[in-house]
Amino acid sequence: MASISSIPSHIKAWVYSEYGNIEEILKFDPNVAIPDIKEDQVLIKVVAAALNPVDYKRAFGYFKDIGSPLPTVPGYDVAGVVVKVGSEVRKFKVGDEVYGDVNEHALNGAKSIGTLAEYTAAEEKVLAHKPSNLSFIEAAAIPLAIITAYQGLERVDFSAGKSILVLGGAGGVGTFIIQLAKHVFGASKVAATASTAKLDLLRNLGADLPIDYTKQNFEELTEKFDVVYDTVGESEKALKAIKEGGKVVAIVPPATAPAILFILTSDGAVLEKLQPYLESGKVKAVLDPKSPFPFSQTVEAFAHLKTNRAIGKVVINSIP
Repeated sequence: MASISSIPSHIKAWVYSEYGNIEEILKFDPNVAIPDIKEDQVLIKVVAAALNPVDYKRAFGYFKDIGSPLPTVPGYDVAGVVVKVGSEVRKFKVGDEVYGDVNEHALNGAKSIGTLAEYTAAEEKVLAHKPSNLSFIEAAAIPLAIITAYQGLERVDFSAGKSILVLGGAGGVGTFIIQLAKHVFGASKVAATASTAKLDLLRNLGADLPIDYTKQNFEELTEKFDVVYDTVGESEKALKAIKEGGKVVAIVPPATAPAILFILTSDGAVLEKLQPYLESGKVKAVLDPKSPFPFSQTVEAFAHLKTNRAIGKVVINSIP
């Protein structure tokens, strides 16, 4: 556990200084200035971090007009230990184990030093105490994906007794949508799409109707749903799968109207609200079988994530 005196002035991190394919532009830098913390922030010694598609989309320069300046250390999800607190921080103290998505707004003004670094800074409000039963690796896999899943369900007023179809049920967000819809919101029926090899995973997460998208077109099912949650970018087809008065929520642009395009706001309060479900094991992180990747193999981890074949979350640990 780092004491204040042992916090270095420079840290090891993965950085890109130009836009392009993240596997080509991401470079290891052993000498990045440690981020300063503001009054409402804590400094975290990173133990584990998870990768998200938004990381490589940012690296392509899709959001450069609203994002952080270059050079950028990518990474949203963190699990680690607080080593320093700002003067206004009340919820955390040095030594606390925390987790969260460090960027309150996913695209607008995302941090230039993210979580693929030895240390990162984050606002108190985006963090929560790590559930004691979870490893840092499991905890890192949760924040961005579970908050996206939860807030998207809230956005379409999902509630007990409603049915839902999840497109991309085996992905990072999809695995949480299935579990939250079933165990937190009380869905009457959960259907979800995945490829053949992943159908058992969908069942294990609580899907009543696993759909093999390699063999069946979900939009041609006679059964229709109150909500379709689209994590894969098929909102036009999704609109054919809803009941009259049903809603489609999508997290991959562009979304065909009247589908609702949704982007999360990182919020530690959501993690706190879901803590009982995480601690009881009713809702759990799904780690890709290749996870965790060591920090030294972050580029390989991104290459794996970009295949779109990853199951659940790709996590990095052994951060120096």
